[in-house]
Amino acid sequence: MATDEPDWVPAGVDTERANVARVYDYLVGGTHNFLADQDAGRAIIALEPNARAIFQANRAFLGRAVRYFAAAGVRQFLDIGSGIPTEANVHEVAQRAAPGSRVVYAEIDPVAIAHSRAILAGNPGAAVIEGDLRDPETILARAAGTGLIDFTQPVGLLLLAVVHFIHDDEDPWRIVSVLTDALAPGSYVALTHGTEEGRLDVAHAAEKVYKRAIAADLRMRPRADILRLFDGLELIEPGLVTSPEWHPDSPADLPEDPRKFWGGLAGVGRKG
Repeated sequence: MATDEPDWVPAGVDTERANVARVYDYLVGGTHNFLADQDAGRAIIALEPNARAIFQANRAFLGRAVRYFAAAGVRQFLDIGSGIPTEANVHEVAQRAAPGSRVVYAEIDPVAIAHSRAILAGNPGAAVIEGDLRDPETILARAAGTGLIDFTQPVGLLLLAVVHFIHDDEDPWRIVSVLTDALAPGSYVALTHGTEEGRLDVAHAAEKVYKRAIAADLRMRPRADILRLFDGLELIEPGLVTSPEWHPDSPADLPEDPRKFWGGLAGVGRKG
């Protein structure tokens, strides 16, 4: 991976400053990241040697959640904080599981948006919009404006590894409730969130790395605060668990020690 600026980098992007989406890309094995992102990723791995596996498990959960939604009859998906496209993107999984599915990605990072537009060119069933989770009303309006999302019909809402970048003072619980209130009955919400459960010292150290190296305010929350994000929804079994524990494709996919995946909890809620 070259660390100079290739032609796919949008004008004005500071590649010498680590970025949340690009650090995530690095940790899941992607190639659209730079030295600053790699340095931040290595700092996270130094704190938690299993970090790559934790981030990859989060990505695998995404695919399982999309297939679960499709099996339940959902045909439209809104992925907020979708990040830089890698393999098994939502539109690929959804349209393979249920041809004709429609997908809208919402992102704030210009690199992620640029790559999404390139990948989605020629796919009339998928689009990317610029959107900040802190402004859920605008995301909802722009998603509807694409013509791909009809909020009178069930939607599969994906909020993976994004809500933990919303500070308590910005009220993430209100933000998520604005989004879920807009969904029709029969909709589903998949959410993953960094947790301090079991490793408080490492969680706080990770928060400091994100703030120092990435200028991102990561908030690793306790289980009770994450569960509040599902208020008003029916939490699907097995509830709020580590990513690999949520509906694994086979028993062999379950880790011997799920506690090694402590850094992120995953859950799916259904709107009745």
